[in-house]
Amino acid sequence: MITFKAEIERFAEMGEKTGWSYVFIPQAVANEIKADCKKSFRVKGRIDHVEIGGVATVPMGEGDFIIALKASLRKQLKKEMGAVVNLELEEDKDFKIEIPEDLELCLSDEPHLMDGFMKLPMSHRNWYINWVNSAKTEPTRTKRLVKIVSAMDRGMTFSEMMREDKKPRE
Repeated sequence: MITFKAEIERFAEMGEKTGWSYVFIPQAVANEIKADCKKSFRVKGRIDHVEIGGVATVPMGEGDFIIALKASLRKQLKKEMGAVVNLELEEDKDFKIEIPEDLELCLSDEPHLMDGFMKLPMSHRNWYINWVNSAKTEPTRTKRLVKIVSAMDRGMTFSEMMREDKKPRE
């Protein structure tokens, strides 16, 4: 477990990250948590007195990372931008998101669909799973399942599938 202090910061303008609150993890500290890693990985431990698990690190280039702090977590911490927090972190090797039963059934109809899904990096599978699980109605969930099956049949990544319906700007 690696222990360090970090200040809560917020992106002013940073594309999709605009407005995010986060703590910065410098390369030297990130290397102690997971050596020579340049892509996102999950951590567990504590931020101040609050237990965390399965939290994604976001690569920021040059081996540096950030951890986004949701409003609910900041509320538990009772801290906002500018406050210093104590972090105790280690790689969360146990983190897994279960494949929903309905998605598994749909992908199991054809062996190549499940094979394609399981060949994706875990982070990509998690995007699909979270997208299905975030559907608020049964019709939306069904549409998403159909779209995922179609994407797996055509060997598409999550981002390719999501961009497919976007119309080009004129």
